[in-house]
Formats: sequence, C-alpha cells, structure tokens
Amino acid sequence: MPLSRQDSGVTTVCSPAELHQFLISVERRAYKHALFSVQDSHVALDIVQDAMLKLAEKYGDKPADELPLLFQRILQNVLHDHYRRQKVRNTWITLFSSFQNKQDDEAFDPLEILEEQNESQLPTEPSQLLQQKQTIELIEQALSGLPIRQREAFLLRYWEGLDTAETAAVMGCTEGSVKTHCSRATHALAAALKAKGVESP
Repeated sequence: MPLSRQDSGVTTVCSPAELHQFLISVERRAYKHALFSVQDSHVALDIVQDAMLKLAEKYGDKPADELPLLFQRILQNVLHDHYRRQKVRNTWITLFSSFQNKQDDEAFDPLEILEEQNESQLPTEPSQLLQQKQTIELIEQALSGLPIRQREAFLLRYWEGLDTAETAAVMGCTEGSVKTHCSRATHALAAALKAKGVESP
C-alpha cells in the first residue's frame, strides 16, 4: 500500500523508496559506529541490521526528515541491549564461583553474593577473556538440558535481572522455590561444565 505524500500543510510520510534509500545511505556509518563500540565485525553487523529492521517495522511511516534521529536512537538502544546481555553473561562466571562455597544449601541464591562483588574482579587479559567466552558458550549450551522450571528461574534471575520477588510472581511460586530452582540450576550447570573439564574459577 503506497504511503501518502504531502499536500499543503500536511505532514509528509516516508515512501518505501525513501526508507530504502535512507537505510543504504546510513548503513556504512552505522556499521563503523557499532564496530568501534563492540570491536567485533560480526556482532556489529548484527546490531546494525537489528536497528534497521526496528526502524522499518516501527517507524517506516514517519516523515523522511525524522529518520536520521530515530535511527540513531534505535541504534543506541540496540547497543545498550548488547552491553546489558554481555554484562549478564560475564557475571555467570562469578556466579559459579560464588556457588562453589555454598553448594550444599539449596535455598542459597548465588546472586546475593554476586551483587556484592565489584567489576574490577572481571578478567582483563586476552587469554582470560577468551577462556571466559568459551565457558559462557558452554553454559548457554548446558541451559537447554535443564528442567523447565530451573531454566525459567535461572533466566529470569540471571538474564532478565528480575529480583527474587519478581521472579516468583512471574513463575507463580514462592521466593523460596525460586532460590531452590536457581541453586539447583547453578549446581547442574556447574556439573555440566566440570564434565567438560571446566572447573569453577
């Protein structure tokens, strides 16, 4: 369905051709922007494509002169979402270390210790970062083998960042059950890592 054009005093909406041309014109600069931010060409390309798709889906009927600012806002939001996911993944390594000390307590929630630790403890050496990335990939693979409730609790707490009460409300259970599910999930994931030769740090 073609988009309407401007008559006198009426706001012009972007035509499909204009939207397409805008995306072409901004793609290279956006890619460079994302690449400087994430230092990974494949991730940068995914981020730019995601931002472009969001612009087309949500704001394709906006006036053409509004597209540049809208796109930059979307791109920044996609970058922020990427950083959030990376930070969450990075905390999983510390989470297993926290769990190691209290693995016999099923009501223990590793995030309670994790929240007290500062970011200076995260690895900075390239070899450490590579090892951490590989460990995180193994964790993500092992997640698919968890019982449904354990996986749900783990992801809500350690991926979505919900607190215990919020997770309990979403899952329709008690806060104690959330802590038990999380601890059992962490224990199972740690065991899966150990089986692959990866010890908790």
